[in-house]
Amino acid sequence: MEPYVTSKSLGAKTQLWLERIAPFNQHQMRLNLDKAALLVIDMQRFFLEQASPTFTCGGLAILPTLKRLIASFREADRPVVYVRHVHHPNRLDAGIMGWWWEGMCLEGSPESEVQADITPLSNEKVVCKHRYSAFYNTDLETVLRCLKIEDLVISGIMTNMCCESTARDAYYRDYRVFFLADGTGTINEEMHLASLLNLAFGFAYVTTADGVIQQLQK
Repeated sequence: MEPYVTSKSLGAKTQLWLERIAPFNQHQMRLNLDKAALLVIDMQRFFLEQASPTFTCGGLAILPTLKRLIASFREADRPVVYVRHVHHPNRLDAGIMGWWWEGMCLEGSPESEVQADITPLSNEKVVCKHRYSAFYNTDLETVLRCLKIEDLVISGIMTNMCCESTARDAYYRDYRVFFLADGTGTINEEMHLASLLNLAFGFAYVTTADGVIQQLQK
């Protein structure tokens, strides 16, 4: 099956998606740079290797964009927080997800590591989660409060699963959410666009990586 988006087609696709959601994407915001952080969600080998049962083609398409975005946040001296989805090797924390999904990303396995091109720096926070939302039963909120973060830029995979779940939970906690149309990816276009519509309507300002980078550089 052909991927719904590639790194080469991402720019043109993004413009079409933004046009589709424009009537609902009305809560435009500018980053408060002193209060902004980037979340990089689940960009792990488990989801990015084609042999994996949970291969996410959209993740490969956004990799070059995320590299630029991460570099821009680092250059601006703003926090980059990574999120990894992992489970105990004995599946002690699997719960219903162990029945729902064919494969599980096991803690300590090579596949659980963040993709090499965007590896976290030693001083960057890595949050490990066992459910879709990066806020659920993790220390993410504690870290963000300590960093005095108010604006969250959400990137990673999957758009309609962990990224959307995290964006909703961030909104419930009164964070201003900047959700990247070209910095999130999933397995097909229908799911990606549906999430962008839902989030623009009720939870986030859907924007682009370049839009965020331009604000970081001012």
